[in-house]
Amino acid sequence: MEETQARPETSIQTNDAVISRTSSELLTSAAVTPQHAGASCPTCAAAQGQGAQPSYAYVIGRIEPRFPLLSLEKELAQATRRGGGPVDLNDRQTMQKVLSEPNNRYIVRQLCWVLRVQGIETCILVPRDPADYLLLLEAYRASPNPGDLDVVIGIRGPMASPAMCNGLVVPILIFDQIYSFDRESLLGAIKPSKDTDSKKFSAAAAEMLDRIVQQSDNAGNSDSDRALNYLAVRYDQIYATAANAFAHNSSFTSIDVLPSPLSGTRKIVQVIFTFTSRETDVTSKYFVRVDVTEEFPFLVTKMSPYYDR
Repeated sequence: MEETQARPETSIQTNDAVISRTSSELLTSAAVTPQHAGASCPTCAAAQGQGAQPSYAYVIGRIEPRFPLLSLEKELAQATRRGGGPVDLNDRQTMQKVLSEPNNRYIVRQLCWVLRVQGIETCILVPRDPADYLLLLEAYRASPNPGDLDVVIGIRGPMASPAMCNGLVVPILIFDQIYSFDRESLLGAIKPSKDTDSKKFSAAAAEMLDRIVQQSDNAGNSDSDRALNYLAVRYDQIYATAANAFAHNSSFTSIDVLPSPLSGTRKIVQVIFTFTSRETDVTSKYFVRVDVTEEFPFLVTKMSPYYDR
């Protein structure tokens, strides 16, 4: 008899049944379009389904756990009592401490982890590798602040069933990486040039970050959204450009994302930043090119002046 290699499973307990689906199965259902019955060209339909590209996601939001069942919430309370109960901690700090204990990782795996974008529950997070539940746990901060950001990179799966997360019906996001940081640490990593006033640079960078995060109020699924979210957290030159524009009495006007003429076998977009002089009303534009072909976007060309054609 042929041996079958066991694959790690992602399991969520529900009141009616046990939902047990491997991450591989979720990825397959996300990437392959089912063949429609009665198609005029069955061979073409099958080829189209098998060749369908997965829907990649690069999202900026906040990760929070949810209890899919009342019984799991009670189990956490029992685990808290087993540990003697933390002293002088609020509820969130207590939960974070209890979940961080190695013998309580089974609770971490059965929680429903939700990504919220601008306060809206946007997707349910499921790790491709079960070991990455630790990334979710690290993203759950004992003492959060409004500037906390979580960047989630992965592949969008199907819609969750109502039983998966206590009635919440949003897309499932199978993630491969999570970056968690706060606003101050991100701004602190952006270094001004030697001839730039550090305080003015920090103020300009902070304003630009807030504008971009608000501009990138999205689910991170489209090519343009993924490119913009990537630049917001991985390319500090956009903040230096903004600081220079502000120093020359210009205001930040808009961000536009357009397909690049250089796109061929790969998908490349141009992200254009527009600044307008407060004195002359003349606009200046700068742009970067980002490759969004696969799951992880990357920079193709650095920031440079942009001229309309």
